[in-house]
Amino acid sequence: MTKYIFVTGGVVSSLGKGITAASLAKLMKSRGLSVTCLKCDPYINVDPGTMNPYQHGEVFVTEDGAETDLDLGHYERFLNVDMSRENNITAGQVYETVIMRERRGDFLGATVQVIPHITDEIKRRFLAVPKGAAGNLDIVIVEIGGTVGDIESLPFLEAARQKGLELGKDNVLYIHVTLLPYIKASEELKTKPTQHSVGKLREIGINPDIIVCRTDRPLSSELKAKISLFCSVHKDSVVEAPDAPTIYEVPLLLQRQGLDEQVLMCLRQRAPTRDLESWRALVEKVKNPGREAVIALAGKYTELKDAYKSVHEALVHGGIANGARVSIRYVDVQSPQLEKSLEGVGGILVPGGFGDRGIEGKLRVVQYARERAVPFFGLCLGMQLAVVEFARNVLKLSGANSTEFDPKTRYPVIDLLPEQRRVKGKGATMRLGAYACTVRKGTLAHRIYRSSLVHERHRHRFELNNRFRKLLEEAGLVVSGVHSPKNLAEIVELRGHPWFLAVQFHPEFKSRPENPHPLFADFIGAALTAAAKPSALPHAKK
Repeated sequence: MTKYIFVTGGVVSSLGKGITAASLAKLMKSRGLSVTCLKCDPYINVDPGTMNPYQHGEVFVTEDGAETDLDLGHYERFLNVDMSRENNITAGQVYETVIMRERRGDFLGATVQVIPHITDEIKRRFLAVPKGAAGNLDIVIVEIGGTVGDIESLPFLEAARQKGLELGKDNVLYIHVTLLPYIKASEELKTKPTQHSVGKLREIGINPDIIVCRTDRPLSSELKAKISLFCSVHKDSVVEAPDAPTIYEVPLLLQRQGLDEQVLMCLRQRAPTRDLESWRALVEKVKNPGREAVIALAGKYTELKDAYKSVHEALVHGGIANGARVSIRYVDVQSPQLEKSLEGVGGILVPGGFGDRGIEGKLRVVQYARERAVPFFGLCLGMQLAVVEFARNVLKLSGANSTEFDPKTRYPVIDLLPEQRRVKGKGATMRLGAYACTVRKGTLAHRIYRSSLVHERHRHRFELNNRFRKLLEEAGLVVSGVHSPKNLAEIVELRGHPWFLAVQFHPEFKSRPENPHPLFADFIGAALTAAAKPSALPHAKK
């Protein structure tokens, strides 16, 4: 029988429930159990695909083309497995399904209500996760977004409460992640917000079995005893979750406090084995690098690092593959000191994005990397801008652009995908998910992949316009990867440049600490080489 662990949050949002859930999943997997994670998002949006990154952070795309919460990226990276659309539930999806059923007359004239109809649909989706996996899973970890006390999350919490009644105490566990704020004036950690948060959870009918305390300093045994007394949990079930040098150390910090043993005991689950040695070695590698690569990430959401979460982590993974620390310099492409902020970096990365804000700045970044032979990596929009910059400054096609930014451009080197011309809606209508890419032999891309066929995840509407492809290639911008069924350019690289590669897809979504993406690994390797030989970087202006 599949057992369920519900992870809730209290006091404030952005506590790290996703990291906690992913870390616990890693611990359960290390004990030989089959496990997956499910994220419940209480917003009414059907998915985060139409949301501004400042509102939501990054949109994580799964193999099957779902636009999901960024926490699914944590799940994939910690478990080293692929998630799917079943691993993310939103209130919008739930309400949409229930309303469509009501319109069909499925409820036989009943008044449709939050309880039982909405909560029943949520519970149905809880059960669909292990059924969708290969065989039944031992454990499903359900992370409920938001903070206890939010109106939006109440149906999910109620559904979690009901699952406890239906499956019994030995099959359902509740973990509450909370904040212990430090008051500088009195020089003490305060437990009262946690007490109030747990009290709010009890009002709903959920009594947490384990409390995970987020804190920036160690907890004394006296504080643990106080939380234990006022929140009615065993003292050993008060677990400290301090700030860590790397998120990949969190499973080890939780394991040292016996969180895995507490969970297994509460669920009466036998799992005698424990294998975290390879993960421990990986963390040591992250914490004790032999060298450093400085990478400029040139984007327009640089004030919110979560907007580029998977890119950030993929760069870290590239560093792991090279035994190096990656120091990421977030560059504001709208800064008047843009070129100055790029000085001294080993490599430059231009990530994906939408809209025309900051585009001219990104084009200057691409030009800087091309002309000064700095290793350059473009992702999605980064590839499109590499094409636009090359067309303008090398081919001298004045005003060349993407029709996304200038529908009337004389030289539309980037244009809308043909199948997108008929699309009217915005939600889940882009080219999404994994597609095959044929890699040309004898190219940089083929050397890196060591394969002529790869599959990568996409999220875009625009593509390289094949009308200009021959002209671009003759001038030195080589199309080295193609989606053969539709002859779509997937990878471009610059002939004669030390390392200049841009892709239409999002390789960051498939990178894991235990299995770094080859493109990121090679990019960091090139950045390290460039940094070691600054005098070898020619100023190849054209």
